[in-house]
Amino acid sequence: PRRLGLCNPFARDARARTAHVRGSLRWEAGQRQERGAMSSDVLTHLDEDGRARMVDVGSKPATARVAVARAVVRMSPATAAAVAAGDAPKGDVVSTARLAAIQAAKRTDEWIPLAHTLPLDSVDVEVDVDPDAGTVILTTTARVTARTGVEMEAMVAAAAGALCVYDMVKGIER
Repeated sequence: PRRLGLCNPFARDARARTAHVRGSLRWEAGQRQERGAMSSDVLTHLDEDGRARMVDVGSKPATARVAVARAVVRMSPATAAAVAAGDAPKGDVVSTARLAAIQAAKRTDEWIPLAHTLPLDSVDVEVDVDPDAGTVILTTTARVTARTGVEMEAMVAAAAGALCVYDMVKGIER
């Protein structure tokens, strides 16, 4: 039987794509704003003693920031068809996943210990179901005007939406 799982469709080769079938998510694109120069050898989330710390962004100007993330949930074509038709036993998978993604984005600082609390301007969630391919693709876009990026919010939203899809259809796959 085909296994239900999260996968990384962006892996460079088939072996890498299948090696991480149960938990790989990847965000694409990034913040669409000017970035300041930053040395690649500086770990900003560590203090001088190597302890984890939240980065001080107080002196940075607030700028408009956008991040996009994508998660893919693979399943059998029959399960994907049920999702597309809204016939899953647990209800409307697409709407529930969309709400889960938005809610998770708003609570990213509770998921990621060193993330700043951000006043999100918006979170958009696109859900594309392809019954033939047996996939549900969630694309999340987070926007904020702030002193720090919004990529974690986009990634958390995509992950939570994908986990919601997985939870709502796992019974069909058995």
